[in-house]
Amino acid sequence: MAEHIFEHDEHEPCYVISIAARMVGMHAQTLRQYERIGLIEPKRTRGNIRLYSRADVARLRQVQRLVSDLGVNLAGVEVILRMSERIQRMEQEMEALRREVQRHRDRRLPAPLDG
Repeated sequence: MAEHIFEHDEHEPCYVISIAARMVGMHAQTLRQYERIGLIEPKRTRGNIRLYSRADVARLRQVQRLVSDLGVNLAGVEVILRMSERIQRMEQEMEALRREVQRHRDRRLPAPLDG
């Protein structure tokens, strides 16, 4: 159980802007711009310092791929990210419904006969 002490939640804010920018190969100013337009929402400390999580860094890399590799503009990136998040939520809801339906089926099925 002790080995889990050092595991970090992917949403735990842990990187200051300079480190996050270096991790994704962007300028800190680009990260600030992405925050202004709502593509990323880093957490803030009490001293108002931006802190990025591993999930934020992954999102920045996704933005970078869309812009650099696919030539999508920032408005398009915003739409794609929003739709991806919505699809992910819907998939999670569908999976929860599948499990619920299976639980109901399992309750209704008669016990198998040992023959």
